[in-house]
Amino acid sequence: MRSQQPTATPLTRRQLLQSSACGFGYLAFAGMAAEAASQADRLPRPHHAPRAKRVIFLFMHGGPSQVDLFDYKPRLQADDGKNLPFDPAPNISAKPKLMKSPWKFDRHGESGLWVSELMPNVAKHVDDLCVVRSMHSRGQSHGQAVCMLHTGTDNFVRPSVGAWVSYGLGAENQNLPAFISISPPSGHGGPRNYGSAFLPAAHQATTIGSSGRLGSGKIENLSSGDDLTTQRKQLDLLQSFNRNHLKRSVQDEQIEGAIESFELAFRMQQTAPDVLDLSQEPKSIQELYGVDKKETSNFAKQCILARRCAEAGVRYIQVSTGNVWDQHGGLRKGHTRNCLAVDQPISALLADLKARGLLDDTLVVWGGEFGRTPIAQGNDGRDHNPQGFTMWLAGGGVKGGMAYGETDDYGYYAVENRVHMHDLHATILHQLGLNHEQLTYRYSGRDFRLTDVYGNVVHDILA
Repeated sequence: MRSQQPTATPLTRRQLLQSSACGFGYLAFAGMAAEAASQADRLPRPHHAPRAKRVIFLFMHGGPSQVDLFDYKPRLQADDGKNLPFDPAPNISAKPKLMKSPWKFDRHGESGLWVSELMPNVAKHVDDLCVVRSMHSRGQSHGQAVCMLHTGTDNFVRPSVGAWVSYGLGAENQNLPAFISISPPSGHGGPRNYGSAFLPAAHQATTIGSSGRLGSGKIENLSSGDDLTTQRKQLDLLQSFNRNHLKRSVQDEQIEGAIESFELAFRMQQTAPDVLDLSQEPKSIQELYGVDKKETSNFAKQCILARRCAEAGVRYIQVSTGNVWDQHGGLRKGHTRNCLAVDQPISALLADLKARGLLDDTLVVWGGEFGRTPIAQGNDGRDHNPQGFTMWLAGGGVKGGMAYGETDDYGYYAVENRVHMHDLHATILHQLGLNHEQLTYRYSGRDFRLTDVYGNVVHDILA
C-alpha cells in the first residue's frame, strides 16, 4: 500500500458512495464501511508540494523523427549517404546508410535552441520548452513502445499514467473525470493505453473520439434522453442492486467502480456539455488554433478541448494524433503533412495557457513512443528508434529554454544524461506532488507502481 494517499478532494471514494449529495439514499451504505475499508478509503493528498496541478500530454503516435525536428546533427548532414560508422540496433538488417535531414534548422529565442523549419510556430516558444534529447525506451515495435509510454511496461497489462494520477490525486472537479483521453489510439494496445487495469475501475479514462479523430467531440452515451428526475429514479433502482451485490461480496472494486461511474455520469450531464462546447470560444481563439483551416482543424479542436478541460479541473488530459508519424517511406511528404497539422495548434495551446495564467501549473508534455533512425529505410524513410529520441516539456515547474541530454553525432543513441521512460514518468508524478516510489497499489500480493522498481526524477530539468 502507498504510505500516503495523494489532492484535496472534499470527499473520499467511500464517502462519495455514502453521500446523499451524490445520489439519494446512500446513507444506508455507510454500515458497510468497516467491512469494506480498503486502501482507497483515505483522503487523497500529495506526498509533497506540487508544482503542477494537471498534465496535458500531446501524443504523436507513430514516432516523430528527432533528427528532423529538434535534434540538429551537423555531422549527419555532412556524412549523408555514407555508412553508419558503428553498429545499428538489432532491428536493422539492411546495410545502414546515413540520410541527412531534408529540412533546415535554425536557432530560436533567447535560448538559441535548434528547431527545424517544420515547426515554425512551436519554435516561437522555445524559451518555454525543456527539450529532452536523450530519451530512450523499451520496444522496437509500436505495440511494445506505445504500451511502455502509457503504462510503464512493454508486455504486461498495467494501469495507464492517467489512471495512476487519478488514483493518486483524485478528482479536482467532482462533476468531471480526473482523466480524459481525447482521440486515443485504437491500435497498439488500444484500451490498455487509457485503462485502469487492477486499479479501481473509476480511474480509467473517459474517452472522446478515437484514433486521432475528434468525431462529434462529445462523450458517448452520456445522456439517455430522459429528464433528470426520471433518470435519478432509474439510477437509484440500479444502484440499489449494485449496493446489495457489493454488500454480499463485502469488497469488490469493480462494483464500487460501476457505482461511482454511474454517479459521475449523472453529474457530468450538467457540467460536461458546457465544457465540451467549443462554439463558446471566440472567433479569435478558434483562428489562433487553426480551427478554420482544413489542415489544422481536427487537432486544433482537440487542443482547445484540452485547454477547456484543464480550466475545468481535469487532472490528466491526453491528446493524440493517429498513427501518422510512422514514416518508413515517404518521410518528406509525411512529416511535412503531420507538422502542418499540429504545429499551429500546439503553439496556440502554449500561448493560450500562458495568457490565461495556466502554464505555470500545467505540465505540457510532447512526444511519441520512440523516434526515427538517422539511417535511411528505402529511399525516403526512417525506421523505429527507441535507442535515442526527443520529447519536450513546458510549464508545470520545468526549466524553459534548455536542451537536456544528447544523442551521438548522428542522433541514433542517447549518450549523455540519458532519460529512460521510467525517469520521465517519475518526473511527471513528482511535479504533481507524487513520489513515484510511494505511489503503490497492492495487487495479487505485490506492491505495484507506475515505474516498477526503476525510475529517477530528473531534477536537473526542474525550475
